[in-house]
Amino acid sequence: MLTRVKSAVAGFMGGMMPGGGGGGGSGAAGGAGSELPLKFPYMRPEFLGLSPDEIECSADHAARPILILKKTRRLPWATGYAEVINAGKSALNEDQASNFECVFNSNCSSALLPCAAAPLPLPLQDSEGLVFHYWALFDGHAGSGAAVVASRLLQHHIARQLQTRALTRAASLRGAAGAPTSPCNTPPPARFFTEKKIQHESLVIGAIENAFKEMDAQIERERQVFHITGGCTALTVVYLLGKLYIGNAGDSRAIVIRHNEIIPVSTEFTPESERQRLQFLGFMQPHLLGNEFTHLEFPRRVQRKEVGKRMLYRDFTMNGWAYKTIGDEDLKFPLIYGEGKKARVLATIGVTRGLGDHDLKVHDSNIYIKPFLSCCPEVKVYDLMEYEHGADDVLVMGTDGLWDVLSNQEVAETVTSFLANCDPDDLRRYTMAAQELVMRARGVLRERGWRITNERLGSGDDITAFIIPLMYSNRQP
Repeated sequence: MLTRVKSAVAGFMGGMMPGGGGGGGSGAAGGAGSELPLKFPYMRPEFLGLSPDEIECSADHAARPILILKKTRRLPWATGYAEVINAGKSALNEDQASNFECVFNSNCSSALLPCAAAPLPLPLQDSEGLVFHYWALFDGHAGSGAAVVASRLLQHHIARQLQTRALTRAASLRGAAGAPTSPCNTPPPARFFTEKKIQHESLVIGAIENAFKEMDAQIERERQVFHITGGCTALTVVYLLGKLYIGNAGDSRAIVIRHNEIIPVSTEFTPESERQRLQFLGFMQPHLLGNEFTHLEFPRRVQRKEVGKRMLYRDFTMNGWAYKTIGDEDLKFPLIYGEGKKARVLATIGVTRGLGDHDLKVHDSNIYIKPFLSCCPEVKVYDLMEYEHGADDVLVMGTDGLWDVLSNQEVAETVTSFLANCDPDDLRRYTMAAQELVMRARGVLRERGWRITNERLGSGDDITAFIIPLMYSNRQP
């Protein structure tokens, strides 16, 4: 086992395998999958409107051209978008992005969407309905299959969950004209017990959480009949009733830049940030470790000569460190190994939440990694009604290729300084700001590789960013 684990760790410490994605794993997958048809063909986001030739040209790992929206195309709220392929880590750009908008009308019947690509249920001009906007980024690993599928379907799962679980209640709370006729609008029967009051905000959060679980379950089912490779992280932003709901499962990130203030609106989930959850699972279900791993964490690898000696360790109940006497069971490979971007779960994968990865195993073993990976997002709420937003107030969404090389402060400075030099009435300013941001993270190709400010290494990963101006929320119903 030690030889197998060393081999797996060496592969990840030295860089990802071709065809893999940032933070992903190279464990065994289903052998017959490649003989199955694709659920959806590989493509770049539909809103870019790229031809097959343009898609092929965008996959130049040497030139790494930055793709932005064409002049003839627009996203809601004049949203800016830019992306660039990796520097050769994988053959394809494994990031995916999607955007969706619709109105749930007074009877909500036409908003019940099938789990497939479908036209908008209603035109956005129907001002009597509830406006629903959606932006999402997916960072694929070990293949682009899961990211492509999620980018095409997750919005429909969210829309259906919102309709069936949240919107009827939300509309009644809002007092919208022509609220849907449903059991929720009839007087409740008399009850003689206390019932917890549920806010519509909690219903929306629950709808998003359930939609992620449904999406992951669909990938699990359909991988039996379609070739769906790897897994992906997912970062979504949903606008509804004057609030933004930011759902994150993985290591992508979103921040709000408002009046030169930086407000983080997502949490990254990595082996280090979720150490206690992972260790607790390993403690409660040791069979998941395959008798090859230990759930305990040590400052370094334990050697056989250290058996019987005292060493610092950390368990799932601990934030700090304490001493224990080393036993034979502590010689097993640790469940979480490495630091920072090199930290791995079961020596294989560098993210702990996302979609897919149902066939992922520890290298050369039958130990499945999926039980340790959660598809559940953390959903944070940003209330747009609490502030008056100006033309330079934005929400920035980015995959880890952006944040690995630029801090929140650097991203905010780049966006703010660029927008300050643009005409506030120019709707293209946010797309150009996204291009500037991606260009800064990519850097310039020099003799020693891609370099950014102060000769630091640029990002060799796929980089994708949305810049969403917040002032347009003031005009939404």
